[in-house]
Amino acid sequence: MKFVGYYRVSTRKQSRSGLGLEVQQQKVRDYAASNGELLGEFVETESGRKDDRIELSKAMNLARKSNASLLIAKLDRFSRRVSFIASMMEKGIPLTVVEMPNATDFQLHIFAALAQEERRLISERTKAALAQAKARGTKLGKNGKIIAEVNRSHAQQLAKTIRLPDGWVEMSYSSIARELNEAKVTTPNGNRFFPQTVKNLLKYVER
Repeated sequence: MKFVGYYRVSTRKQSRSGLGLEVQQQKVRDYAASNGELLGEFVETESGRKDDRIELSKAMNLARKSNASLLIAKLDRFSRRVSFIASMMEKGIPLTVVEMPNATDFQLHIFAALAQEERRLISERTKAALAQAKARGTKLGKNGKIIAEVNRSHAQQLAKTIRLPDGWVEMSYSSIARELNEAKVTTPNGNRFFPQTVKNLLKYVER
């Protein structure tokens, strides 16, 4: 099979430092080496909320001309918006995700919908935390320190009490979230786990 690698980082600092980028590249290159040929690689430094992506356009053009599949490490590095993923699929270029290589288009839509819902829930919790802080007379800074502290507190609380699946160190965020949900484990707010929830949680878990 032929592949075109696509990577996305949110900031130029991440792009320069390799933060997040090197992990994506390693996963994509390893998968391509085991399953076919990697024709090219494109790195995007852009927010996942924006649809206008120059490097993605280049990657898709190469994939189309070469009859190749667009290869990404994780779905959330592509986008968390169902509409964006759906529009890309309509262009007729196969999308392969290293963390779920056998996923159908329908399944990718479901995972994208779950990620989109998690982002909405995070936004709601953030607004609620800001409202409570404001009611207490706290001055809200532009740097988001209050938001970070609230989220950190929730994650630390959960990390002390949750029992992770056996072998979780080698599992993807999606797999851990799925097993926790199947075990009826919930977050402190009583919500389901999503890949991003797990990612935030593991920052406070001793390995």
